Amino acid sequence: MESFSDLIKKRRSMRKFTKEDLTQEQVVALMKAALMAPASKRSNSWQFIVVDDKEKLKELSFCKEQASQFIADAALAVVVTADPLASDVWIEDAAITSIYLQLQAEDMGLGSCWVQVRERFTAAGVPSNEYVHEVLDIPLQLQVLSVIAIGHKGMERKPFDEDHLQWEKIHLNKYGGK
Repeated sequence: MESFSDLIKKRRSMRKFTKEDLTQEQVVALMKAALMAPASKRSNSWQFIVVDDKEKLKELSFCKEQASQFIADAALAVVVTADPLASDVWIEDAAITSIYLQLQAEDMGLGSCWVQVRERFTAAGVPSNEYVHEVLDIPLQLQVLSVIAIGHKGMERKPFDEDHLQWEKIHLNKYGGK
């Protein structure tokens, strides 16, 4: 990638993946990025479950009533968890590391999509957090924020169009800016 500006314009949610697996080097690079994400007071309350098993990916694809089925076709899913007892800002810390994963994936030419787990439910009404805990045998103290599906892009998406920037949402010195 030429610049950070180019990277954030190009990064778009990808819900279609090819069948190509990731290399061990690619997975290591992704996880290095996640481990380098900043955390409040360097608490590093997050932990990651890296899933490349096709059956587990299929199970994870049912973690929400909708908008999670594409996990089954991803080469990899990174389940981002954190310990609320280790940090009162675990949600923010886990969110930062989730986006680090996505930006690293884009920088490597891979596609990714964030699947929100926290405060979501399966089609059967089970909290998504509980469902993912059961599928992956996650310790009770960890909370699941997201699943980041990653793989080789199965389609091309146009970069973000700056003409769609909502400048009206920027306020100077006070709300309303006047």
